[in-house]
Amino acid sequence: MTVVDRTEYAILSIIALATVGIGVFTTSKPLSVFFVESTRQFVTTTAAMAWITWWALVLGFAIAGGVEAWTSNEAVSDLLEGHGPREIGYGSLFGFVSSSCSYSAIATAKNLFKKGGSAAATLGAFMFASTNLVIEIGAVIWILLGWQFLLADVVGGFILIGLMAVGFVYLVPDDVVEQARENVREEGTQTVQDPVCGMEVDPETADYSIEHDGRTYYFCSQSCKDSFDPEEAPTTVREQATSLAGWKGLADKQWKEWGMLWDEIAIGFIFAGLIAGFIPRTVWTSVFSEPTFGLPVYIAWTAALGAIIGVATFVCSVGNVPFGAVLWTNGLPFGSVLSYIYADLIVPPIMDAYREYYGSKFAAILSGMIFISAVLTGVVIHFLFLGLGFIPDPSTAQIAEVGIEMNYKLVLNVLATAVFLFLYWLHRSSSREEQGGHGDHAHVAD
Repeated sequence: MTVVDRTEYAILSIIALATVGIGVFTTSKPLSVFFVESTRQFVTTTAAMAWITWWALVLGFAIAGGVEAWTSNEAVSDLLEGHGPREIGYGSLFGFVSSSCSYSAIATAKNLFKKGGSAAATLGAFMFASTNLVIEIGAVIWILLGWQFLLADVVGGFILIGLMAVGFVYLVPDDVVEQARENVREEGTQTVQDPVCGMEVDPETADYSIEHDGRTYYFCSQSCKDSFDPEEAPTTVREQATSLAGWKGLADKQWKEWGMLWDEIAIGFIFAGLIAGFIPRTVWTSVFSEPTFGLPVYIAWTAALGAIIGVATFVCSVGNVPFGAVLWTNGLPFGSVLSYIYADLIVPPIMDAYREYYGSKFAAILSGMIFISAVLTGVVIHFLFLGLGFIPDPSTAQIAEVGIEMNYKLVLNVLATAVFLFLYWLHRSSSREEQGGHGDHAHVAD
């Protein structure tokens, strides 16, 4: 565990203790009764959310793993060099079918930006879409919050992407953007994958390579180089999907996503359970009290408050949806919940990564643009959906359902568990091959 990890977990532990402490000092019940009832509510809420969303998470990660393993970043970056509607659209599309892990998303966006993609298409459209518009987060939002929130997430996502694009094109000087690109290019090289075994290889230090048809293929060992046939290498999505190597690549990529995100998801469920179980509703009604200075001002300040909560809780991506459901049922307005969810790209560890990638000045600009865009989008979405009559009753959110019943959820979760175990077996088998000089998936570098 790194120092940053220790710091994060220390802060989260303090927040958890503070959550329990707030409940202790604000409850009107005897402490023994309070702890028993709150602990039961905490456990049942956490378990219910995990049960309700398990199948959606497995399906989403499998799809994201296939896209990650079967497509090339080099090909994608060529389509993102401008900042017009076409490039913004491509960035949003590739983000939608890409990773849901915020840390993975910012790393991939960095590489696309490094290769020549515009800031608007990569750090705006792709990075946001690959975190907040992906399949699995959409499925979890639909399950826990309802179709209205899913629609709001998509519509608001495009509004936010548009705001980011306008900011990069018209507000951020070109020399600042190019200096950030130079900073990330000086950071170092990225690895590619051995087309035979899939092992990660650094092109600058690789001892084995072959030039073929304008491409350079890099290998981890002489045996992989000798056994490579460029005519048989699976390069199209169809070839990848019908080859064992392609499925091993999918399994490896989706497991990598699980490895980066499982703790974020678990933390989101645990904090949602803690909030639901230990903090009395009277505390929330005092924080999210009824409008005092009029509805527009109230929504504006709660949208900013939602974004601040998103930054302060350190939880990002899919993991912040359960917490958002609890905030929604406890009085945070509709659009402000969206602002909270959208703020997952400016949690402190990610802002620190921006500083390391692009330099302090551009990191501050990028973080500020995301915060302002998240708040403005939340306000716009709130009044748009209010006018359309699409804001649901908070009681419809699913945060306390528990129990295993013979219904579609049981069937979906059983099937999801079978898929999860199968992909894990493929991942383990490819890892054992890699230890012997062989691995799992295919990739080429231009």
